[in-house]
Amino acid sequence: MNRKRKVFLVIIFCMGVLCGCGSRNNVYLEKIQTETSEVPQTEEKDCQEEMGSCMVYVCGAVENPGVYELPENSRVYEAVAMAGGMTEDAGMEAVNQAEFVTDGQMLRIPTMEEVAAAQEESESNVDDGLLDINRASVADFMTLPGIGQSKAEALFQYREAHGRFSSIEEIMNVDGIKEGVFNKIKDSIKV
Repeated sequence: MNRKRKVFLVIIFCMGVLCGCGSRNNVYLEKIQTETSEVPQTEEKDCQEEMGSCMVYVCGAVENPGVYELPENSRVYEAVAMAGGMTEDAGMEAVNQAEFVTDGQMLRIPTMEEVAAAQEESESNVDDGLLDINRASVADFMTLPGIGQSKAEALFQYREAHGRFSSIEEIMNVDGIKEGVFNKIKDSIKV
């Protein structure tokens, strides 16, 4: 896979991550749907336009998280400014500050650590054709050359007992997996 395609996949993944909220591992910008409103969305938007303002919840890596009232057609950077600006550890490059905010939106500013974790996860999820031995099931292990049912179960049980493999060479610590078997599968696996 060429470098441009990998970069494109990382960007797409990061954009996908930016659309979730509620998990400590997610980086996101999300619109919250209010359940208490009895006004249909189209009528709500008309009322919002008549009022000329919108309410936005700004949280994450900002100085003063909270709910802020902004004029309609405000941008993300304006909502962040109302929340006291971003903290030093904010991953500002992951936030489109020029985007319009909408009424009822939750705007979460990720930390640099969250952005890096999302990118790392994105890179590890790129389909490079290699089997991730830290995520493989018994059936997955059996797809490797020279690995039958008993060796696949031994690999799985070793990982369950000892935790994640730190390198592909560590699988030679598993009973029945020695240098010969390792040499057959080393180009097909990753951690």
